[in-house]
Amino acid sequence: MTENTQYRVLARKYRPTTFADLIGQDALVRTLKNAIETNRIAQAYILTGIRGIGKTTSARIIARALNCIGPDGKGGMTTEPCGVCEHCRAIAEDRHVDVVEIDAASNTGVANVREIIDTTRYNPTSARFKIYIIDEVHMLSPAAFNALLKTLEEPPERVKFIFATTEIRKVPTTVLSRCQRFDLRRVEPDLLTEHFKNIVAKENVSADEEALNLIARAADGSVRDGLSLLDQAIAHGAGKVSAELVRSMIGLADRAAVVSLYEQVMKGEIKTALETFEKLYAFGAAPSVVLQDLLDLTHWLTKVKIAPELADDGSMAASERQHCLQMAESLPMSVLTKTWQMLLKGIDETIKAPSEKQAAEMVMIRLAYAADLPTPADLIKTLRSETASTPVIPNGYPQASSAVTQKNWNAAPSIGNVVPAEQPQISPQQSVMFRSLADIVAYAYKQNEMMFAYNVENFVSVVSFEQGKIEFFPLERTPNHLAGEMVEKLRLWTHQNWVVSVVNKQGGQTLRQQALQNAENLKKTMTQHPLVTAVLKAFPSAKIDTIRLKENESASEDFIEETDETMQIAPQTNEGYDE
Repeated sequence: MTENTQYRVLARKYRPTTFADLIGQDALVRTLKNAIETNRIAQAYILTGIRGIGKTTSARIIARALNCIGPDGKGGMTTEPCGVCEHCRAIAEDRHVDVVEIDAASNTGVANVREIIDTTRYNPTSARFKIYIIDEVHMLSPAAFNALLKTLEEPPERVKFIFATTEIRKVPTTVLSRCQRFDLRRVEPDLLTEHFKNIVAKENVSADEEALNLIARAADGSVRDGLSLLDQAIAHGAGKVSAELVRSMIGLADRAAVVSLYEQVMKGEIKTALETFEKLYAFGAAPSVVLQDLLDLTHWLTKVKIAPELADDGSMAASERQHCLQMAESLPMSVLTKTWQMLLKGIDETIKAPSEKQAAEMVMIRLAYAADLPTPADLIKTLRSETASTPVIPNGYPQASSAVTQKNWNAAPSIGNVVPAEQPQISPQQSVMFRSLADIVAYAYKQNEMMFAYNVENFVSVVSFEQGKIEFFPLERTPNHLAGEMVEKLRLWTHQNWVVSVVNKQGGQTLRQQALQNAENLKKTMTQHPLVTAVLKAFPSAKIDTIRLKENESASEDFIEETDETMQIAPQTNEGYDE
């Protein structure tokens, strides 16, 4: 047999055989070691995690740890299997009669599980424990799971179950509750890179550190996927692995080119950006991958803008890192968050589009034009500077007699912000004096009487209001018990007797109706303000969505602030973006 036919892929050749060989799974290793050392072995384990993370490998290591007898044949359970005894070697070679591996994807039925149950009645042939390793256990049918439950809860003393799955949510809770669960974590790129360095050194392969970084990032936390990519890269490079080769092999874009592309898009240099993208595409970069790289860079820039100490990224060259830091400082947070939203939507569009390249180009064109637009605050400043004078808006519009900001009174958010102009007066006996129905509603919210406050606010049409006496006209949906409830609440809060009468006489608007009317009148009045008129002219499809008055001020010139928090003008667009 020739040397070539004996070659084993790296994923099998460097498969961990002991707990010490497992990388990135410290919690699993620590827990299992403690369990073995204290002889607290569970009857069943379930290992979950992404593909290629080491679930089946960990199951085999557990089986070896439980059945190892040491080089002299007299040892017991150990956290460091010897690897040379008959049981360790047989398990490693997948030929141990007492360690049974089952693929649930091809053995899904209840008949397959009954075969397992039948064999659990017999003691192990030669090992300490009979161990059943069931891979992709979530593929078992509901009937198969039900058949397994009793045996799983009370297995024979010398029988252990180890389950592995990538879809833990598909495993019934009745099974999960009978198992000790371990969630295997994705392996961090730094750990994967170090692991790959050790392997290429053993294989006498020359590999750039950047190339190994790229493979580690592409592996997305899966050790097996990373080793498969490394195997492929070694074959493509004939023993020499370079960053250019890896990018070409897996369709990654050059990091420096991505940074340049991002900067061009953010500056609105769309022609140059499309030329850069064309070069990346010609070198084999997938359009959706380029957009994903732009999304990753947006995330990195946003994090660094919040916490500059996070800029220490080993996968990025020092010159690129400095360039990106400068971009993070210059780009406003509003632009970064908007770019994130547009890229997130754009990636989905690109994947679904008939032509990924065309879709990606359209995403970048949208980004370039959106990035070139001024922020709302900048727009307000520009329009304000162009406005020679801003006349005071007349105060002739209707106002609620008791409408001020909620800060003045700790009421829950009432409909239309109808709350009292002053806090109700409290007498030395700690009773409350109400001057209006709005006072009552606001105090009710403060007392967490939400339903009562809601009913009074929405269904009480006041005919007359004075201390100790209220008359109101009942609306169609006014609760029958509301008058009696008002008497009870007011007596409790004011320590006075109140007369609340329901009369057959038309009253005024409810507080809810007043608030809606005032909001509508204010909106109409504000459309006449020169600054608002200028904004609406600049954005013909926009509309005034919300107006919030500053505390203790009417809708005058001072109402307009230089931020976008006072007035919200919502765009009418089908794009789906918050531009």
